[in-house]
Amino acid sequence: MIQAQGRKYVRYFNCRHRRTGTLWEGRYKATLVDSENYLLTVYRYIELNPVRANMVMRPGDYPWSSYQCNALGKDNPLIRVHPIYRQLGGSDAGRQKAYRALFRCQISERDLAEIRQSTNKAWVLGDERFKTHVEARTGRRSTPLGRGGDRKSALFRGVKNQ
Repeated sequence: MIQAQGRKYVRYFNCRHRRTGTLWEGRYKATLVDSENYLLTVYRYIELNPVRANMVMRPGDYPWSSYQCNALGKDNPLIRVHPIYRQLGGSDAGRQKAYRALFRCQISERDLAEIRQSTNKAWVLGDERFKTHVEARTGRRSTPLGRGGDRKSALFRGVKNQ
């Protein structure tokens, strides 16, 4: 019964919003972020996604964005202020002004690519020190292994020609 109800709702939702597929297409994606060096860049990346997707003209126009809280001071009980954001200024108005200033320049293509790759492949987003720390704490790799080489070749195995 629940499954049938869910299917009906998906058809209704898709028809209403002129879309297709399941409500949550693809798998959930997340990455561990080095707050010290990447947090504000990731904030900008997320809050500019609706702008890049041509859904809105400005990040503050998107109703589900934290930009309204972080840059414009709109109260939102769902948002907890991060210590890195708090360091942007000594007052709410100062932090909001500094946060808005971050959006005056574009995110570099390198940073966009790094954020996307880290998120899509569930790799750690941070500098080498942070990645090494995460590997030591978790016992898992934080970046992919190098690729390439014919694993059967003598060169790959380190065997010298005779």
